[in-house]
Amino acid sequence: MLSQRPERVGLACLVAGLLTVAAPAAKAVPSFAVQTGQPCQACHVGGLGPQLTPFGREFKLHGYTARTVKYNLPLAIFAQASYVSTAKAQSSPPAPGYGTNDNFALDQISLFVAGGVGQHFGAFIQTTYDGIAKAFTWDNLDVRAVTNVDLGRTKAVVGLSLNNNPTVQDAFNTLPAWGFPYTSSNLAPSPAASPMIGNLAQTTIGLTGYAWIDSKLYVEFGGYRSPSAGFLIHAGSDPTSPGNIAGIAPYGRIAYQWNMGDRNVALGAFFLDARIFPGRDQTTGFTDHYSDLGLDASYQYFPANHDVITVNARYTHEDQRLHASTALGLASKPNQTLDDVRVDASYYWRNKVGFSAQVFDTWGSPDDLLYQGNRRRRPDSSGVVLQLDGTPFGDGKSPLGQRFNVRVGIQYTAYFTFDGAHSNFDTLGRSASDNNTFRVFTWIYY
Repeated sequence: MLSQRPERVGLACLVAGLLTVAAPAAKAVPSFAVQTGQPCQACHVGGLGPQLTPFGREFKLHGYTARTVKYNLPLAIFAQASYVSTAKAQSSPPAPGYGTNDNFALDQISLFVAGGVGQHFGAFIQTTYDGIAKAFTWDNLDVRAVTNVDLGRTKAVVGLSLNNNPTVQDAFNTLPAWGFPYTSSNLAPSPAASPMIGNLAQTTIGLTGYAWIDSKLYVEFGGYRSPSAGFLIHAGSDPTSPGNIAGIAPYGRIAYQWNMGDRNVALGAFFLDARIFPGRDQTTGFTDHYSDLGLDASYQYFPANHDVITVNARYTHEDQRLHASTALGLASKPNQTLDDVRVDASYYWRNKVGFSAQVFDTWGSPDDLLYQGNRRRRPDSSGVVLQLDGTPFGDGKSPLGQRFNVRVGIQYTAYFTFDGAHSNFDTLGRSASDNNTFRVFTWIYY
């Protein structure tokens, strides 16, 4: 518990503060702020990404093309560092070169090419050095072509997105790519099971077409396929996880947004249908078939005192037909299901200092082989995530210039169940609460 570790909390906060002071000038995709002439708070709740305001959604869906300056350098850099401590030391180091507990890490450094070209083209391209794996990866990719359509009283933005992660192109912070928690560490323990729609990042390439009609109705459809194993290796991604998509995996999205002055409400639905050769193994002639179908909702309130309140929710149901995994001896039965629910809420005082909380619950069919690493052979995990963070320069008034922004925060994850059970989930006496994680982090952008 937090109260049991006062010396660690103090040390971690001191380190976060030193990182912030000593860091070189940096910012959260500051090229967008320079391009639009707006501070980070205009696009992002809390003054730093990725949670988008209605203005930020419009900017993204218009292909990152809005600008108030004739030209700006579309480059940005970002660094993230953190201290991670679990309630009980992990059974083995989470990564080479780290201990079983109380780890400090430079999580990542990213370079962005982010900006618009004319009125019809824009891009958000991220290349990352993973400080934990000590390797480079191509990270998030979203390249857009857009145009405006005027049909009398109906106005729409019609666009294409070339991207490498289903939902990374989405403008509502409810889906996996940009959902809460917006920052995490690979040094922290995490549950093994989650729906496939959140597990295809940087191992796919897809093209989707969308329409944003009267700033109210959003519809999108497209498909994803797997690049070659050689390409993924050179791009810094593991080609075997989760495997090779057979043909094209269709993806669809619909959402409706109500703008009501200082309030904004959105409701939506999404799906992904993917047939995958697990580990790229095609020897059985079978694939694993994942059908994900979900509902999502968001609420934003911007009172006159500049505080911000948001609520986001997502429910995903996944049908699994694991014929390939069954034939390979990785699963004991082909027909399974997985369900996942996540609800988070945030309050930001003056849009600078925020408190966020999320409850999450994942459950599904038992399987003796697929979940053989836990006692109950189930994918079930549940808990809460609490976060307190501050972003002093989200209003664009940094002493180091418009391009500089920084966020410092603390995060605590408490597990009620982990990989199937509340206690002794791994048959070695470890309880879900032993994985409770305290983290101090800093983001620095320029």
